[in-house]
Amino acid sequence: MMKLLVEGPPVDHPTIQVCGSGIFCVLSWDSLASSALAIVLTMIIVLAISYRVSHGVPGKLQLALETVYGYVRGQVVHIDEDAAFVIPLALTIFFYILIANWIDFFPIPAPLHPANSDLNQTAAMAVVVIVVVQWYSIRVLGFRGYLRRFTKPFDMPIWARVLFTPLNIIEEIAKPLTLALRLFGNIFGGLLMLYVLTVLLPQIPFGGPVWSGVSAVITAGWKLFDVLFIGAIQAFIFMLLTIIYFEMAREGLEHGDHSSQPSEAHDSAKSSQPRSLPAVEGGNH
Repeated sequence: MMKLLVEGPPVDHPTIQVCGSGIFCVLSWDSLASSALAIVLTMIIVLAISYRVSHGVPGKLQLALETVYGYVRGQVVHIDEDAAFVIPLALTIFFYILIANWIDFFPIPAPLHPANSDLNQTAAMAVVVIVVVQWYSIRVLGFRGYLRRFTKPFDMPIWARVLFTPLNIIEEIAKPLTLALRLFGNIFGGLLMLYVLTVLLPQIPFGGPVWSGVSAVITAGWKLFDVLFIGAIQAFIFMLLTIIYFEMAREGLEHGDHSSQPSEAHDSAKSSQPRSLPAVEGGNH
């Protein structure tokens, strides 16, 4: 039993060279394998739920997923009807991170590990989110409006807004950093704590067997708290911040004249068409 609880050191990632000697030519193959495992499990679970829905046999898991979907849709509708694409993006991120974190419930063999304990994994997701956010901001505000967004707060005189521009740029750069580091730090810290509990604690002299038993009990309790609770919280935070960043991408739309921007023509065309968001919801039932 104790062997199943033992955690290896979470700091060693074997690498392979796929091209030259550059930093982008080095791959952590254990992290890629761990990510692939999380992706496969996510797809299997989602397809299994989809199968049950199509056969008219809803279960508790489906109810939980629909609750999360309803919450995400409720948040996205505050952004704009045109932002319905954020719903599948946010939900995919949530379920993938959740399953990738909860994999640590099981004694997965080395070199597999919770995928989010590698900064490369969390940074990749954060970069994807921020790139799509920048595209959405340009689409809504136009390029001039997008640049103007970095001069907020808009109710201040122009000279003061110029002073705030560097801070706004730093804030935008910090978004992917905070997304990546928050998730990585919590998952990596949990693994490091488990390593201390399962390997170092039993090494205390005098009463080794006793410390081994204590270590097993503490490890089981910590794993339940860290993997179940912290893993779910981190998936929720990443998803919620993704939605918030899309909402922030529209800043400045209510200030100034954007009649010359591409989004105005898009909005006028959209107003003459049926609302698209309910169609998205209806397609899922």
